Amino acid sequence: MPREAMQYDVVIVGGGPAGLAAAIRLKQLAAESGREIGVCVLEKGSEVGAHILSGAVIDPRALNELLPDWGSRGAPIDTPVTDDRFLLLTAAEAYRIPAWMLPPLMNNHGNYIVSLGNVCRWLATQAEALGVEIYPGFPAAEVLYDERGAVRGVATGDQGVARDGAHKPEYQPGMELQAKYTLFAEGCRGSLSQELMARFNLRDGVDPQKYGIGLKELWQVAPAKHQRGLVVHTQGWPLDSRTGGGSFIYHFGDNLVSIGFVVHLDYENPHLSPYDEFQRFKTHPAVRGVLEGGKRVGYGARAINEGGLQSIPKLVFPGGALIGCSAGFANLPRNKGSHNAMKTGMLAAEAAFAALSASRIGDELGAYSDAFRTSWAHEDLYKVRNVKPGLKMGLWLGTLHGGLHMWLNDLGLGALVPWTLRHRGPDHDSLLPASEAPDIGYPKYDGVLTFDKLSSVFLSNTNHEEDQPVHLKLRDPALAISVNLARYGGPEQIYCPAGVYEFVADETKPGAKRLQINAQNCVHCKTCDIKDPRQNIRWVTPEGGGGPNYSDM
Repeated sequence: MPREAMQYDVVIVGGGPAGLAAAIRLKQLAAESGREIGVCVLEKGSEVGAHILSGAVIDPRALNELLPDWGSRGAPIDTPVTDDRFLLLTAAEAYRIPAWMLPPLMNNHGNYIVSLGNVCRWLATQAEALGVEIYPGFPAAEVLYDERGAVRGVATGDQGVARDGAHKPEYQPGMELQAKYTLFAEGCRGSLSQELMARFNLRDGVDPQKYGIGLKELWQVAPAKHQRGLVVHTQGWPLDSRTGGGSFIYHFGDNLVSIGFVVHLDYENPHLSPYDEFQRFKTHPAVRGVLEGGKRVGYGARAINEGGLQSIPKLVFPGGALIGCSAGFANLPRNKGSHNAMKTGMLAAEAAFAALSASRIGDELGAYSDAFRTSWAHEDLYKVRNVKPGLKMGLWLGTLHGGLHMWLNDLGLGALVPWTLRHRGPDHDSLLPASEAPDIGYPKYDGVLTFDKLSSVFLSNTNHEEDQPVHLKLRDPALAISVNLARYGGPEQIYCPAGVYEFVADETKPGAKRLQINAQNCVHCKTCDIKDPRQNIRWVTPEGGGGPNYSDM
C-alpha cells in the first residue's frame, strides 16, 4: 500500500520542551511578519506529556523569553523553590553542606518545582492555539532523504503489523510528513537522531556522549511531612566512591514529593543495579521519614545526557537540526536541562524561519549553530564543562574539583581555569568482567518503602500491543549468551529498570540459557541501547502510542 504524504514548512519530531518551544517560536515569528507557515509536531506518546519524565526543578529563563505572561496564561508552574539543601550521605548519617559553600550556579531560588509532563501538556495547548498541528501517538520511525541526500522529512511507523512481520487486517502504512526543514527533538538517545549523527558524521571531533539513568517515584505524603517548595539533593551512600550519581527530593503541589535517583552509566560493576540502589536509598534515615505513612503513586525511568559541552555534536545537517536533549544540552551539576532545551528549540526556530523567509529549502541552518555559541545556553554549559570529566578522579576529589571550577566561573575568574577536560570512552566500554567485580547483596523489598520492578512498571501505566514486532532489536542474538552472560553475568537483566530482559532456560538446548525480551514492559528509558557492552541492543520506536503513560511526572 502506498504511503500518503503531507507537506509542511517545518516538521518537528518530539513533543517535549524543545520541540514545543520551537513550534511556538515559529508561529510567533510568522504572526509578527504576517506570513503563513505550516508547522507539525509528531509525538510518539499517546498524548503530549505521556513520555515526559524529569525531576523537575526548572529555570524559567527560556520560558520567560518565549511566553513572558505564562503566569496569567495558566501555566502549571506554581511552586517556587523556598528551601534548598544539599546533603552528603553515609550509611547512617546525613551531613548538610552550608549554602554559602555551594557555587551560586547551583542555587535554586528563583526556580520552580513542576511536573514537566504537565508543563508540556500546557505548552501544547499554547502551540495549538497558534495553529501548530500536533499528532500524538504517531512516532517518527524513518528519516526521509531527497536525491541530494538532504533530509526532506520523516515517515511514521506502520500500524497493524504482527510480531512475525505479517500484516494484520487493520494494517495501515505509515504516513510521510515532508518538510523544507525538520527539527529533531526526540530527547536523550533518540533513535533517528543517532541515525543522523552517523550518516552526517555529526560526532566527528567531539567527545563521546556520557549518560546517566534517572529513576523517579511520585509519592503522596502525610501533610505534616510535606514542605512545599523544599528541594533536597544528595551525594554519597548507597553508591561507592567509584560510582557517580545522586538523588533529588522535591516537595510540590498538594502533598506531592518527587523522589529520584541518578546513576552515571560509566559504572564498572556489572552486578550494580541502578533500580535497587534507588530502592536502598529510600531506606536511609534522612529519607524514609518523609515517605513513611505516604503512598507511592507513580514510577518511571529515563536516560539523561551528561556529557555537556564537550559532547555536543554538530547541530545541523542538510535539511534539519538537532535540538534539546537529542543533542545533549543538559547541565549535570545543576540537574537541569529544560531551560537549555527550550532555548535551543527557539534558536533553531529562528534560523529556520529566516531560511524560509529567504526562500531556502533543505540546506544547513548554520545560523542556529552560530546563535547557540553566543547564547546564554552555551555559557550555562561552559561554566560546568569540567565537572563531569573531573569525576574520573573519584567522587569526592572530583566533586571538589568541579566545585572549584564553578566558583571561579561564578566569580568572573574563569580565565584561571581555561582548560577543558576530556571525557574518557563511551559508557558501554566501562564494565568489568563479572568475575572481577564484587557482588552486591541487595535487601529484599518490603512493599512499604521498597518495591519490585514489575509493581513499579504497573505504576508507570506502560502498555504495548503485544502482537507487534519487538522494538528492542539484537544485532547478533548469539552475543547475549556468548558475551553478555558468559563474561558480564547478563547485565541487561540487572541495569534494566523495568524487567524487560531475562535469561531463562533454553528449551531447545538442555542446560543452556536464552535471552527473553519482555518488550511490553519497556518504559523507553534507552539504558539498554546505551550500556550494552557490545552495542548489540538497538532501541527503535514501537507501534504508535505504546510505552508509559506518565501522570503528574
